Amino acid sequence: MILTITPNPALDLTWRVDRLIEGGTHRADTGAARAGGKGLNVARVAHAAGAEVVAITTAGGRVGEELAAELRASRVPHALVPVAAETRRSIAVVDETLGDTTIINERGVNPADAEWAALLAEVVDRLPAARVLVVSGSLPPGAPDTLLPLLIGVGADAGVPVIADTSGAALLQAADAGATVLKPNAAELTDATGILDPVEGARSLISRGTELVLLSLGADGMLAVTASDLLHARLDQPLAGNPTGAGDAGVAACAVLYAEGVRDPERILRRATAWSAAAVLMPLAGDISPRWTDLEQQLRVSRPDPDSFRPASS
Repeated sequence: MILTITPNPALDLTWRVDRLIEGGTHRADTGAARAGGKGLNVARVAHAAGAEVVAITTAGGRVGEELAAELRASRVPHALVPVAAETRRSIAVVDETLGDTTIINERGVNPADAEWAALLAEVVDRLPAARVLVVSGSLPPGAPDTLLPLLIGVGADAGVPVIADTSGAALLQAADAGATVLKPNAAELTDATGILDPVEGARSLISRGTELVLLSLGADGMLAVTASDLLHARLDQPLAGNPTGAGDAGVAACAVLYAEGVRDPERILRRATAWSAAAVLMPLAGDISPRWTDLEQQLRVSRPDPDSFRPASS
């Protein structure tokens, strides 16, 4: 079973407009509302692929009620920890002409200590049945500094592989706490490590104890970095669409393979890159196109010279 934790869930609202004009007035059809946050997207993709999952997150206020109702309708197995604070919203406006997506994320409100303790207890209760633990997404402002290391630590102590997808200082915390796999993008990696060279930045996380770094490069594909190997996967042509949730689909691919006992970095990279690309083709985060099998076959996978990713300024 894949157990996902979403510390800062959101009700994802998506509208599509013909052309997004700054300062303009726009008309759109009724938007879509979906329970979101990175860990919930991971659980949704993995569940659709036939994997056994349980998604753990919080829900509070009227927005939390909408999130809970949508999760029930989705049939994704889940456990919701009630909190007093209102669940946040995330707004995506898709420009149909350009294919661009503008996103506004509310920051969220930090739950009380007792509410965090209830979430941790839910995780601990379900860990014995888990083959993989995924901790994915941002933390609300004011969250305890010990929260992320604690969530990762309980998984590591139980001998369960932990995949973490987070950013900022939390990315370094995740590496130090024993995360097996980290999945930053290039900007998040530079922001966390201060290292402009993406390969060197990824290897700095490996030196902290992480087994595998899956590094998203956007239209340039994805890198898999281990202590002894560097792999690059990409399509010949980037895909147009909605990139929201593409990284989450990559995490879901990694989680599904880890739950099956697969540890080969190339197999994981191929599947993660294909699912990420397939997510771009879908209108909502948490879905992947059935074309992912064709995309996986079209990938170019190589062992590049690490210096080829070094910024010219360095």
